[in-house]
Amino acid sequence: MKTSTDTPDKTHPASTVILVREEDQELQVYLLKRSSGSGFFPGNYVFPGGTLEEDDWKLEFWKDRLDLSGEEIDKTFGLGLELDDLIAYGVAAIRETLEEAGVFLARQKSPVQGSHEMTGLRPPAEAMLIDWFRNKVLNENWTLSFSRLFPWSHWITPVAMSKRFDTRFFIALMPEGQVCVPDDRETVHGLWVSPLKGLQENIRGEIPLSPPTLITLHELLPYNKLADLTNALRPDAWAEPQLPVLFKLEKGAVIVEPWDPQYGKEIEIEPKGLEQKVAAIGAPFSRLWLHKGIWRPLKF
Repeated sequence: MKTSTDTPDKTHPASTVILVREEDQELQVYLLKRSSGSGFFPGNYVFPGGTLEEDDWKLEFWKDRLDLSGEEIDKTFGLGLELDDLIAYGVAAIRETLEEAGVFLARQKSPVQGSHEMTGLRPPAEAMLIDWFRNKVLNENWTLSFSRLFPWSHWITPVAMSKRFDTRFFIALMPEGQVCVPDDRETVHGLWVSPLKGLQENIRGEIPLSPPTLITLHELLPYNKLADLTNALRPDAWAEPQLPVLFKLEKGAVIVEPWDPQYGKEIEIEPKGLEQKVAAIGAPFSRLWLHKGIWRPLKF
C-alpha cells in the first residue's frame, strides 16, 4: 500500500492550547474529555482548542488589544507565518481556552464595575453568538495575554480522516487565581495531570488520549519543572509541520508518524504481532496503534 505525504487542500486552521502549571514540584497539564457525541475523537482526552472563526481574523480590532507588539509576536511565533495569521491563531487559542476550559488568558486595562467576578466565566451556550468573544473583550476592557503563549508544535490531520485540521499547538502558562472548568457541552470532564501519569492512565484505559495528546505528553516527559520547560521553548517550533499517515485495519488503526523509517514509502501493516511492539512509556516510537479503543505507541 503506497502512502501519500502531500498536504491536501481540505484542512481547517485550528489552535490547540497546552495549559501548563507546576504543582507539588511537578509539571502538570490540563486535559479535557471530549463528549461521546463529538465528531472528533469522542471520549478521548485532549487539550483545549478548536478551529479559527471569522471573528478571529478581525485584525484591525485585535491588534490594539494584545499585550505584545507586532515585533514581539513575530519574534515569539514568526517563523513560517505572516503577522495577520499569527494574531488570528493566537486569538483563537485564547478564545477556545475560555470556551472549553473556563480560563481567560487576558487582563483588564481598567475593570468595568461588576466584571471582575466574571473573569473566565463563559456565557451560556445560547448566548454564544458569532461575535460574543469580541464583544466581551470590548465591553469589559480586556487585553489578550499573548505573552503567556508560546509555540510548541504544528500538526496536520492524516488524509484518511473525515475531519482534517491544520493545527498550531501552543504552550500556555496557567494564570494564578483562575480555575479550569469544562463546558459540559463539547467537553464533559477535566483534570490536571503530570505527563507521566497521563500516559500511564492511558494504557490502563482510565484517561484515553487522542494521538496528538499522547505524543505531546511524551514530548513533555523530560521536563519536571515549569522553568525547565520554559527554557526549552523556541521560536522555530512551528517550522516543520507534522503530517502523519493513517492506515485503517479490520480492527483498529495504525498511524505512521513522519519520523518513521518507512514514512513516505510503500508500507504493509501486519496486525499480527503488534501487541509485542508496544513501546514502554518514554521509549522511542514512530507509530501509534488503536487497539480496543486505546492508542498505544509502537517501537521502531
